[in-house]
Amino acid sequence: MTPIRVVCHQLAPRLGDADDNRRLSETAIRGAASLGAHVVVLPELMQSGYAFNDLAEARAVSEPLDGPTLSLWRTLAIELGLIVVAGFCERLSAGQVANSAALIEPDGRLTVYRKAHLWDREKLIFTAGTAPPPLVETAVGRIGVVICYDLELPEWVRLAALAGTDLLCAPVNWPDSPRPAAERPGEIVRVQANAAVNRMFIAACDRYGEERGVNWVGGSVIVDADGYPLAGGVSHQQEQRLVADLPLLQARNKHISEHNHVHLDRRPGLY
Repeated sequence: MTPIRVVCHQLAPRLGDADDNRRLSETAIRGAASLGAHVVVLPELMQSGYAFNDLAEARAVSEPLDGPTLSLWRTLAIELGLIVVAGFCERLSAGQVANSAALIEPDGRLTVYRKAHLWDREKLIFTAGTAPPPLVETAVGRIGVVICYDLELPEWVRLAALAGTDLLCAPVNWPDSPRPAAERPGEIVRVQANAAVNRMFIAACDRYGEERGVNWVGGSVIVDADGYPLAGGVSHQQEQRLVADLPLLQARNKHISEHNHVHLDRRPGLY
């Protein structure tokens, strides 16, 4: 398996402006394709923005799976021959919405993941997903999907790893918070830790800017199977496009010494 090229394009979606967000996403996807990307990852809720006041506001901008945003992303994935992973506000039945991510392959096949672990006021707006992270056997490798706060739950990331994920793609919106001087954001550190303890590549695409008083980390990062950043890994309060070539076969070797294997060494009976 030859290395695959992954692009994370850190953007600033506009709250409630799906038309403009579609334009932003199309430019980003086409830009990634021009760089030879096999996979492009965009932020959480790329289609809608994040800081909704209430369910009604989120519902107004939500879209079904055959709505204009996923239709555009599907068209681009087919036209450009790459995998698109991006977040959107999904319209469910009975007036509900989900914080979802789409993975669309070059043949148009769609996989949707609904965020299972809701952060803060998300619990007042979104309906949590009930399915584990999907494992998608793509032409370039085994790709899993989680969203933002899911990465804070090590059991959830472990599920993806134990299922055989080579590359975990994570659209995120990381709210910025105080931290000691000279320290990097904890969200980035936890992505590195998750990658290292599972020997799995992770591509987390954040957003930047300010939205209704919320400032974002701008901490997009692509991490190798040893937990080291290949691109990004610091707070960067601007648009940025991260590019990394990932030898995904390394994620299938879980040995960290001659006698240690990060999954087989687990002793669940003691936990």
